[in-house]
Amino acid sequence: MDLWISIGVGLALLVAGGELLVRGASSAARKLGVSPLLIGLTLVGFGTSTPELVTSLQAALAGSPGIAVGSVVGSNISNALLILGLTALIATVGVDQKAFLRDGPVLALVTAGALWALHQGTLTRTMGMAAVGVLIVYIVVVWLLERQRPDNAEGERIEDEAAMKSGLGGSPWLALLLAVVGIGVTIVGARFLVDGSITLARSLGVSDTLVGLTVVAVGTSAPELATSVIAALRKQGDVALGNIVGSNLYNLLGILGVTAIVSPVPVPPEMLDLDVWVLAGATMAMIIFALRGLRVGRLEGFLLVAGWCSYTAWLAWKAGVLG
Repeated sequence: MDLWISIGVGLALLVAGGELLVRGASSAARKLGVSPLLIGLTLVGFGTSTPELVTSLQAALAGSPGIAVGSVVGSNISNALLILGLTALIATVGVDQKAFLRDGPVLALVTAGALWALHQGTLTRTMGMAAVGVLIVYIVVVWLLERQRPDNAEGERIEDEAAMKSGLGGSPWLALLLAVVGIGVTIVGARFLVDGSITLARSLGVSDTLVGLTVVAVGTSAPELATSVIAALRKQGDVALGNIVGSNLYNLLGILGVTAIVSPVPVPPEMLDLDVWVLAGATMAMIIFALRGLRVGRLEGFLLVAGWCSYTAWLAWKAGVLG
């Protein structure tokens, strides 16, 4: 029980710390005159991935590559299958055609690049710097394109998200202090989560890769899950797809990239047999469903959730957790 409490406390602190960081940094930037579009693309986009980033960094430094890499791969699988699927079951997810025709192929290429990098056996610093470089170029290109057409739906979504996260009162210095507190809370939460996850894997006699792909991945994806479900309940299902695509891009380029720069990460060999191909399949399914009719309906949502349940059950059965 103490073990699960440790994991639960870690996840709660990660979510709370990430939220404090995003709100504090976004509010400070807004008060200092930074445009909502740029805030949404940088501070909000990268800030919401802070739980995954800090978790992967601490896991890599703790010598647990299964959690460091598995949490990112599992998070992207959960985003594409579970979170998008649940959102579509609640309300049809609309697709901004121009934005998705731009971002969908980028996500497909980045996923293919990640598969190649993972199959090299080690995520090196050179790979990490290349990934972060691609992310910077992507952010700059999107910012330039969206700034030229301010009335489009995707630009409004990014700006609305930034405005929602940057509504704190007070001085910018107070907001920056809140962001610093958020970083500290996130670091503490990641320590609880990583230590608890490693201990959980040992107590169950399974690899830390399995725990990273499931418990850690779904737990650190909680902010995306909450955002998408709330949007669906408000009949704003179209918000979910942009969040998920953006999150998956930040995970593969930003989180794996920064982690590899700080500490090169060996890739667990067992992940190459199935998990990376599930990542590729989940990404392609999301892209195909989104382009098919420019909507993701309840049927597609059911298929996505069923795919995630089948994958998770297979992992549990393979590890002997289901008997």
